[in-house]
Amino acid sequence: MILTNIPLNHSSNQKVVEGNNKKGGIKLETKSLDRRDLPNSEFETRLTRAQAIMREHQLDGLVVTTSFDFRYFSGLDMQFWESPTRPWFLVVPATGEPIAIVPEIGAREIQSNTWLSDVRSWPAPCPEDDGITLLSDVIKSLSKRFGRVGMELGREMALRMPVIDFLDLKKTLIGNVEIIDGSQILWRIRMIKTEAEIDRIREICRISSDAYDALVYKLSPGMTERDAARALRIDINARGADSTIFLPAISGPGGVPQIVCGPTDRELKEGDVLFLDTGSTFDGYFCDFDRNYAVGKISDEAKRAQETVWQATEAGIKAAVPGVTTDDLWEKMNLVLEAGGSKSSNVGRLGHGLGLQLTEPPSHMPGDGTILEPGMVLTIEPGIEYSPGKMIVHEENIVIRESHPELLSTRAPREMPIIK
Repeated sequence: MILTNIPLNHSSNQKVVEGNNKKGGIKLETKSLDRRDLPNSEFETRLTRAQAIMREHQLDGLVVTTSFDFRYFSGLDMQFWESPTRPWFLVVPATGEPIAIVPEIGAREIQSNTWLSDVRSWPAPCPEDDGITLLSDVIKSLSKRFGRVGMELGREMALRMPVIDFLDLKKTLIGNVEIIDGSQILWRIRMIKTEAEIDRIREICRISSDAYDALVYKLSPGMTERDAARALRIDINARGADSTIFLPAISGPGGVPQIVCGPTDRELKEGDVLFLDTGSTFDGYFCDFDRNYAVGKISDEAKRAQETVWQATEAGIKAAVPGVTTDDLWEKMNLVLEAGGSKSSNVGRLGHGLGLQLTEPPSHMPGDGTILEPGMVLTIEPGIEYSPGKMIVHEENIVIRESHPELLSTRAPREMPIIK
């Protein structure tokens, strides 16, 4: 079954223009997303939805410590997260505006360049009390309807504070407020993207898609995996990305042995498949999709694996509509993979959520059970190991819409582009 005529809402900032470029083929004329600060109304919308979900789960507030959750509610964009010396806290109450509890070194920036008006600080670093007393006082001051506050304790989350400080915080709150796992609530809040968030993911997908298309003309046999990754990284950044945090490049005869490590100094040889996967960002939001290239002529077996995975991707995109589950998506893709002779896969899932992080819930796998809703941004990522040590993996980025999914990345060609 061929699923090439799936009705898709393609990126609104792309216009197909007839004509040949210097390399031949169809030219995509693109318009970049204007970079501007998000309006306060964007964060007010996020807060209103978050507070409704908190009340539904009987929470008086959420305390977030990671760059992703802090940025989601505040809009704070900074590189200082790379320093682990100082913790940063944001309390999101079930009523009222968020309260930032931050080191003095960042207080002025938050007051000047975010929508937050309540900013409290301490002279950090102060190992004997790095903001814990301030944080405890704020939590105790929250309107106590339920006596519970959520923190980043569960699925695909971590606290960005010393564990010993967290334990001390819990002690100070005994008999006053209970700290519970708030990850389920946070993921429910973040899983549905606003249109402003989708715009940013669409933009980084456009940038990376264009760079992938151009890469085949920059490579040749004898270059290394490291050369390929460097060329792609430079081009993505030159086209307007803010950063390229994730970019494995792996090659192998007829397929790749894995998809997470590399690049190395291995040279590209006739018959190889070159796999590149990029997690690049624009205004804080990630794309995450890969491309495969043939180095000269590849085997018929590799071509059949490519066709199987391409068709499985079509099946996954077609199935991604509101009301179905992530289990359903996995099943639709896996049926195509099994029919194509898949021997095994060590990836564990066939796609995931995407946003302020490279990978977010949900996972397309049996037992996940997440029901798809409009506004979810997902990767469709089937892979096949057709022979021991030989894998082909495809990945595209989509957003769930009311009727048909919108394809954010430019669809990969059905046959691998050839590096000559």
